[in-house]
Amino acid sequence: MSEKLTKVEFTNLDKILYPKLKITKRQVIEYYIKIAPKMLDLLVDRPLVLTRYPNGVQQEGFYEKDAPPGTPSWVETFRSYSRIAERELNYVVCNNLDTLIWLANLAALEIHMTLSKTSAFETPDLVVFDLDPKSPAGHDDAIEVANLLKEKLDAFGLKSYVKTSGKKGFHALIAIEEGHTFEQTRRFVQKIGESLKKQTDKVVTERAKSETPGKIYIDYVQNSHGRTMVCPYSLRATAQATVSTPLAWSNVRKGLNPETLNLFSVVKIADNPWRGLFQDKQKLGDV
Repeated sequence: MSEKLTKVEFTNLDKILYPKLKITKRQVIEYYIKIAPKMLDLLVDRPLVLTRYPNGVQQEGFYEKDAPPGTPSWVETFRSYSRIAERELNYVVCNNLDTLIWLANLAALEIHMTLSKTSAFETPDLVVFDLDPKSPAGHDDAIEVANLLKEKLDAFGLKSYVKTSGKKGFHALIAIEEGHTFEQTRRFVQKIGESLKKQTDKVVTERAKSETPGKIYIDYVQNSHGRTMVCPYSLRATAQATVSTPLAWSNVRKGLNPETLNLFSVVKIADNPWRGLFQDKQKLGDV
């Protein structure tokens, strides 16, 4: 890694950010450089929210919606009023490798993105199904529900893409055509979730039941303006330096352990299962 090849001024490269595996900031930056060819195309013109861990994952991090003080002039930003924060926010936009490296140097280990782009921020271009298992439900339970979800979306003629959340769960996404509203996408995910509840007693969709032990919570409210999901290929603040990893649906089968998909292993995966995601824009029908 050569400092001469980037605009970024590196700091504390030998600082350990993942103590259990002794992973340094230098290694985090190198990971993002290696994964950039797959990651950057998925982030284009998309406002980002950061979770930073300057003292490593053993310490509590902090959530940062605004571009931080001292943001270089060459970093693109997008200003918009947030109804959730009730103020104007100046989001970072990552359209190039220098910005991604700069984020890594900030110890922004977790990078989250909105479900709409700067050009049409009020309307979504992505639908996300967030499958969150509650102990004692585990990976295999989430995988079972994820595959039931895929079958249901297939039946509606909708092509979906899947990734690990980087923790226990999975995210399934659909790229959609212009003209949908967040209310429509939220209602769509809720209805699909309610339909899955009729197939399996493992699913809950009500926020009041979201922490029910042994259930898979489908959080349809994530499909709201200003809400975010962890970016594909983003690191997570876990002891094992796990990654929110795009997968081919054929790989989402029982026995898959998302904890093995981490900073070291994901860069060795040659396949790019999310290539073409935004060429597959679809119209949501009635459920």
